[in-house]
Amino acid sequence: MRFDTFFRLSSYATVACGVLALALTGGVGFALAAALFAALAAAWKAEGTRWQLSERVSLFAVLASLPFFYFDWKLQTAAFGAEGGRASIDALAHFIILLSLVKLFGAKQDRDWLFLYLISFFEMLLSAGLSLSPRFVAALTLYAFAALTTIVCFEIRKARRGAGEGETKYFRVPRSGLFRRLFGAGREARPRAGEARRFLLVSLCLLLLIFSLALPIFFFTPRLTGSALARAEGGVAGLVGFSDEVTIGEYGRLQQTEQVVMRVRVEDPYAARNLYLRWRGVALDQFDGRTWRRTPPRSAPEKTFVRPEERNLFRFGTTQALERLTTQTFFVEPNDTNVLFVAARPVAVQGALPYVGLDSEGGLTTRPHPTERLAYRAYSDTSEPPLDALRDDLSAYGREDAQRYLQLPAPLDPRLRELTRSLIAETDNRYDAARVVEGYFKREFRYSLDMTAGGDDPLADFLFRVRQGHCEYFAAAMATMLRSVGIATRVVNGFQMGEYNDAADVYTVRQSDAHSWVEVYFPETRTWVGFDPTPTAGRPGHAQQAGLRGALGKYGEALEVFWMQWVVDYDRQEQRQLASEVRRDIASYRRTGARFVGALTAGLASFWSHVSTVLSAKGRPFGVDPALLVLAAGSVAVACFIVARRRGFSLRRGLKGWRGGADRSAIVFYERMNRALAARGLRREPHQTPLEFAGALDVPEALLVTRTYNRVRFGAHDLSSDEAARVETWLRRIEKDREP
Repeated sequence: MRFDTFFRLSSYATVACGVLALALTGGVGFALAAALFAALAAAWKAEGTRWQLSERVSLFAVLASLPFFYFDWKLQTAAFGAEGGRASIDALAHFIILLSLVKLFGAKQDRDWLFLYLISFFEMLLSAGLSLSPRFVAALTLYAFAALTTIVCFEIRKARRGAGEGETKYFRVPRSGLFRRLFGAGREARPRAGEARRFLLVSLCLLLLIFSLALPIFFFTPRLTGSALARAEGGVAGLVGFSDEVTIGEYGRLQQTEQVVMRVRVEDPYAARNLYLRWRGVALDQFDGRTWRRTPPRSAPEKTFVRPEERNLFRFGTTQALERLTTQTFFVEPNDTNVLFVAARPVAVQGALPYVGLDSEGGLTTRPHPTERLAYRAYSDTSEPPLDALRDDLSAYGREDAQRYLQLPAPLDPRLRELTRSLIAETDNRYDAARVVEGYFKREFRYSLDMTAGGDDPLADFLFRVRQGHCEYFAAAMATMLRSVGIATRVVNGFQMGEYNDAADVYTVRQSDAHSWVEVYFPETRTWVGFDPTPTAGRPGHAQQAGLRGALGKYGEALEVFWMQWVVDYDRQEQRQLASEVRRDIASYRRTGARFVGALTAGLASFWSHVSTVLSAKGRPFGVDPALLVLAAGSVAVACFIVARRRGFSLRRGLKGWRGGADRSAIVFYERMNRALAARGLRREPHQTPLEFAGALDVPEALLVTRTYNRVRFGAHDLSSDEAARVETWLRRIEKDREP
């Protein structure tokens, strides 16, 4: 491949990577991106032809693109009703791409190439502001590789021209020691086959070097939060059911989509207390027959705002023992709710949050995040009181608890209370009564997303006619039935645990995992215990993708989680965690190394003791301890080996027995020939050159060896294996014919 072709190819690849980054991050649509790649191909074909734009036409096109940017922005804002920020981003992306196309179709000098490189860099910056996805990492990696190759080629092209070498089609590098060390050019700088591959290899090595140097800086430098161009990418719109008022039936709409809401990592997910977690959102206590509401208590403020302590820790509870805590790390997609999802009985939350609001029902809220992901760590006491303590809890409720959690809709169908009393007739405590009602729904009812219950009293219609529905109906029915017999309850809206991804070690929670369940209050332990009356049969499941596609999906999600944790949401908290892990690993390696050194020392001491015992049994030769003799002999052997290696000697005889480069090899075989000739009385005079001396002899082999010596010694020529074999044959003939 010609050098100028390779240079143009790498330059076009750099521009194409900028367009690809915009396409992957949503800066341009894929249809427009395809058209742009076709335009790049056309510009490549137009290089050096009459179809290229002149410098004057290119300048006019650049100036004309300025009003194009203004009208494009107006069109995005007015005609398509786009938001102001998004319209500006789209118009800016179109403007940058138009400038690059104008320059690509024009005749290009060095300044034009630099302008194109600068435009591609701005495209990457714009993509970085638009993206929260690891797809940008792939585009950035390709761009970095193409840009490094282009920079190397551009500098070689510029340096070669400055050295007066002019334009050439070969990969001739300039007379620079750095370039020659990088590309291995010979003394004559002759073009070599495969030089393009060498350029690509050098660019790849530079990319790996830059990455290895930048990685520690990235992980150990502080972060600045915020982004001027940050926006929702795949955000969850219309996330219902997480407000102070929810109407029965809304969850049916929410559960019919598979859009990802969040991903949750649970420490020790296989512990018994963590096998059946649910992600709690809001709890509601008042029901009018159709709508659940949360009413503020009279004796306490409606919501308490908790401010962060050290390391962004928001603490609002305690636990009896640390082993009762379950740590959850949440990566929540952008959505239109300010609810913080946690496991039941949260004790603390840690994250880059301005505040955390705690309401009277134990629900957590923070600032809204409709355009950005939210990451935080939650600590919950997921242990429940012993069953005996719950069954023995027969204490009466306080006045305010009774008013809030025993309230019933009016009018209440009398069949509801009668059904409940018949079910719990054989129970004598709240816990067993709740379990009986829960089991009744799971046995006798079916799960369905069809909203067939209705009428003036949809709850009675669900219980006595339809007998099927989704989770809201089951939770509302169970809570109302228990309240009708004097058991305090409330309805909780949140999400089920989700689908576990073992590659990412996270639970993927989708909108279809939206769920409602019931919490029953036990006053003696002041504990709310969860009950789930919704039947498992018929619940919407997640379509499992098998084979290669399923595996790629799992590992793609693992990359997504890694990108969110260690890049997008990486902060001081993650830095401290990483530093702690590094310190633990270093301490572990030091302990392992100390144990290895101790074992090695003990083994050597045991071996030395054994050798001393064996040698002592045979007496003391020369009156010296045998152990000292062994030590002295070993020291002499090591010293001889070091001296021999420094002088280039090896046990293998001949040319291959010397290791000192081409010069050393030439001296060795030439001196060997001189010794053989001297044994025959033939010595070189001081005024003779090696070639004159060999030509004066009647020994053809000597002339052949001398010519090889000159080529190796003074011509920077390495001996091949065939040449070494021929020289060995000539030397043996000379040595065989020498006189005694």
